[in-house]
Amino acid sequence: MDNSGRPIRFKVTALLLVPIISLVLLWGFAASLTLGDGIRLLEMNTLVGGVATPSEKAVIELQYERLQSARHLKTRSGRELLVQQRLKSDQALAELRRLALAEDTQETVTEDLRMRLTTVFAEFDRLPAARALVDSGSTDAVRVLDAYSQIIDSMFRMYDQMILVPDISIYQQARSVTSLGEAKELLARQRALLSAVGPGGRLSDAEHAAFARMVSTRHLVHRQAMARLDTELRGPYDKLGASAVHREFATLETRVAASRQLPADLSPVDRLWTEVEREQGRLVDLLVERVTPGAATIVIQIAVAGGLGLVMLVLSVLFSLRFAGRLAAELGALRDMATELAEVRLPQLVDRLRRGRPAPEESLPRLDGTPEIRDIGQALDSVRHTAYEAASDQARLRRGVSRVLVSLARRNQSLLHRQLTQLEAMQRKEEQPETLADLYSLDHLTTRMRRHAENLIILSGAAPGRGWRKPVPVVDVLRAAVAEIEDYSRVQVLPTPAVSLAGPAVADLIHLIAELVENATVFSPPQTRVIVRSELAAAGLAVEVEDRGMGIPELELAALNRRLAESPEFDLADSDRLGLFVVATLASRHGARVTLRPSPYGGTSAIVLIPAAVMAEEAPALP
Repeated sequence: MDNSGRPIRFKVTALLLVPIISLVLLWGFAASLTLGDGIRLLEMNTLVGGVATPSEKAVIELQYERLQSARHLKTRSGRELLVQQRLKSDQALAELRRLALAEDTQETVTEDLRMRLTTVFAEFDRLPAARALVDSGSTDAVRVLDAYSQIIDSMFRMYDQMILVPDISIYQQARSVTSLGEAKELLARQRALLSAVGPGGRLSDAEHAAFARMVSTRHLVHRQAMARLDTELRGPYDKLGASAVHREFATLETRVAASRQLPADLSPVDRLWTEVEREQGRLVDLLVERVTPGAATIVIQIAVAGGLGLVMLVLSVLFSLRFAGRLAAELGALRDMATELAEVRLPQLVDRLRRGRPAPEESLPRLDGTPEIRDIGQALDSVRHTAYEAASDQARLRRGVSRVLVSLARRNQSLLHRQLTQLEAMQRKEEQPETLADLYSLDHLTTRMRRHAENLIILSGAAPGRGWRKPVPVVDVLRAAVAEIEDYSRVQVLPTPAVSLAGPAVADLIHLIAELVENATVFSPPQTRVIVRSELAAAGLAVEVEDRGMGIPELELAALNRRLAESPEFDLADSDRLGLFVVATLASRHGARVTLRPSPYGGTSAIVLIPAAVMAEEAPALP
């Protein structure tokens, strides 16, 4: 295989491999996510042992501490039991912190769960403040219960982050079990509040409001959780709901909520709490037993689907590579034809037509291969023929427009020259100051019209008629340029170096500088001045035209500088930039460089760097 066919073969192969590789990556990404879920399920034992189990124990110990604290507020007795329970709570919290921060647990903890653990540990730091409220004896039971409940609630929010299983059924059951745990926590709060009031006591307004919220919230959470549980997990709770213990508690709860008066016997509350705590533990164990078989099933499914997917992908790659070579050879020939047309034939055709020389029309060689390749070859030949005709028409149009512009400009230039001659004669004869001023104004206007006529000649590629044979001082060149604009009175020409410019370049440089000075006066406020300064530089003579206008945006200024540097071909459709084309053409003709830059005064400075080759030693006066 020759060297010219290798890039096409590579591109065709890459084109075929891109979708296949994309499928491989997509398959790998999906498989990694699913496999990660399976591994996550298998690692649930680590999370259970490192976070779930110790946190449940911590919740239970805090619930008991809350209960003992509520009883202590009521009777101010049982201080030793309260101190012992606080020690148990501290041990449970410390054990949770130790196991949760262990290295093996941290490897299985997600970022969200890690952030939630940080929040839980921060809530632990509020426990001393809650205990201080109890020890002070100057607060009510509701405030103490709320302080402990906020700490416990943070751990229930942590449980939500631990339910990260891909199986939707397991996920729903896990959320329901967590909700039942929240209902159990609300029951614990009711128990603590009733214990704080004591048997036969009466709820205050704040206590009654808190109790009512606990009752309504617990019933709502319990109903929602039971509605999502399946038959196996819901069975023990259904039995508990129909038991005598639950009926006794429900009766007590209803009477207290209605009358605020507590009965003398609060034992139904303790018995129901014991049953609920036992059933909740069984429920959690049943749920954990479901996780491991589900994870194993997912891993098996991944292995089967992944193996078949890899086999199909390998076959697709081999099949694609087999046909890539055949298609690459045909595309190689098509590439060579298109390259020759774009880089050789059409550029040569356009260049010859622009120079006014005839260009022969030749057909492209025929391609062999599939019908689609042959059709593309014929289409390329049709494109070549159309481009030839379009380039020929455009060249003829340009030549015709240029001849018309030059003819009109030459006629106007001749008439304007005659008009200037007559005006000079009239100025010499006239003695009246008012009439002489009008003649000078008319002379100035005619000079500007002559410059505009020269613009057409320059844009057409021809040279203007006027010129000098001998060198001309720079100061006379700058003054002549200023004299060719309308608002010349606003222009100040600073002292110039004692150098001259070569005669053949004087007319073009006067025209170039006049265009820049006129542009500066047009785009600056009428009350400001335009400064023209010049000085010698290492590469020649620098002439700077500075205005005090609004300036040009940075992007537009960069575009204008590119046009001035490249000296682009005149475009008839871009009539708003005639002066720019004139300046670029004149600068390119004499090797000068024109650059626009922001002025320190907020306007724009145009700098013309005239090369040393255009400068002369001799300096006669401007005729």
